[in-house]
Amino acid sequence: MNDRYQSPLSERYASREMQYIFSPDMKFRTWRKLWIALAETEKELGLPITQEQIDELKAHAEDINYDVAKEREKLVRHDVMSHVYAYGQQCPNAKGIIHLGATSCYVGDNTDIIVMRDALRLVRKKLVNVMAELAKFADQYKNQPTLAFTHFQPAQPTTVGKRATLWLQELCLDLDDLDYVLGSLKLLGSKGTTGTQASFLELFDGDHERCRKADRMIAEKMGFEDCYPVSGQTYSRKVDTRVINVLAGIAQSAHKFSNDIRLLQHLKEVEEPFEKTQIGSSAMAYKRNPMRSERIASLSNYVMADVINPMLVSSTQWFERTLDDSANKRLSVPEGFLAVDGILDLYLNVVDGLVVYPKVIEKHMMAELPFMATENIMMDAVKAGGDRQELHEKIRTLSMEAGKNVKVNGMDNNLLELIAADPAFGLTLDELKKTMDPAKYVGRAPRQVEEFLEEVIRPILDENKEILGMTAEINV
Repeated sequence: MNDRYQSPLSERYASREMQYIFSPDMKFRTWRKLWIALAETEKELGLPITQEQIDELKAHAEDINYDVAKEREKLVRHDVMSHVYAYGQQCPNAKGIIHLGATSCYVGDNTDIIVMRDALRLVRKKLVNVMAELAKFADQYKNQPTLAFTHFQPAQPTTVGKRATLWLQELCLDLDDLDYVLGSLKLLGSKGTTGTQASFLELFDGDHERCRKADRMIAEKMGFEDCYPVSGQTYSRKVDTRVINVLAGIAQSAHKFSNDIRLLQHLKEVEEPFEKTQIGSSAMAYKRNPMRSERIASLSNYVMADVINPMLVSSTQWFERTLDDSANKRLSVPEGFLAVDGILDLYLNVVDGLVVYPKVIEKHMMAELPFMATENIMMDAVKAGGDRQELHEKIRTLSMEAGKNVKVNGMDNNLLELIAADPAFGLTLDELKKTMDPAKYVGRAPRQVEEFLEEVIRPILDENKEILGMTAEINV
């Protein structure tokens, strides 16, 4: 296969499980399940279809004669009719009732919905597992003070665990969106060539109620609550937009996480996993590049850009349907799912192996903490009889001097020494150093982590405990 293009999404990034969901085998097996569901429904609603015919269809539901379908398609240039023919060759007694009253979209569009449902379920499973690992990480480091950053400049301290809850909360929003879209998916049903069910109304001798029942029965047999009440030949392509928007939301969250990890790795505070035999650079042997986080970002960009495809498809459909949706859908929907599948595997792999360096975090914290402690220092000095306004101006001046010492002279932060040397404060260096406990400056961060995990995350994980415990291997 080295002489043919192969998608990196299949070769490098997506899991076998997700690849199967979008495979030809899954597609054509689902077609046959839909033909069986149609035949059963028509029999139950009074059409002259025998149980023997249905049993024959079921007997060959899995052993698809692909070679026959392939040769037939060369002749008729129609994939659905080629598979109707191939199925009929295996089921001679049922040949005449396969696809009865249906159009190509009966198998094509209903299968698309079923495939997206199954793919969303797999995405959901992986998303919840990432959330579980992030929750463990947040709990483990809920008390570890660290510099917060606004504008990527040092700000009031937080904790490593509290920062992780920010990543986790974004995934909660994604899970809400996913569950809503997954719960609202419906089948196209058996609507006929333009959505009017004219062929089924003819089959059922003008009985409108049997036409309506046919839709509901097919939906139930295929594991859905209902079908969309009205349609043209196809289900509304806005459904695809809603689905891809969910994937793009996950990509946004993953990208933000990967950005933060890459910046933290630059600071040497937190690192993604790095294998003992892994090579970071072909030239610079010492390098430990955050390639997994970089790959998350790269794939996330692809998924976020993919959103435009279903929007264009939906907005340019003419009347009851045009075929300019087909080629785009074949690319944009599967590849969006394959990319998100790869993103979540990487996300899980990174979170599961994150390495935290508390000593480096503490070093960075202590370099900035004297500036952040100045308000407390000023209050202590006022209690000792100092003038608040005078002390405020002195702290401003001394802070500028200490900042110059760090930035211009490349020295350590000497603000505490400068304050101790000023008699206006009336505080010794030892007294000042007692204010340098980072835990005093993190506010409610540890409690916020506990509350968030207990009140928001724990119910989600308890509800989904049967799907927890996944691990993720990355290919390259």
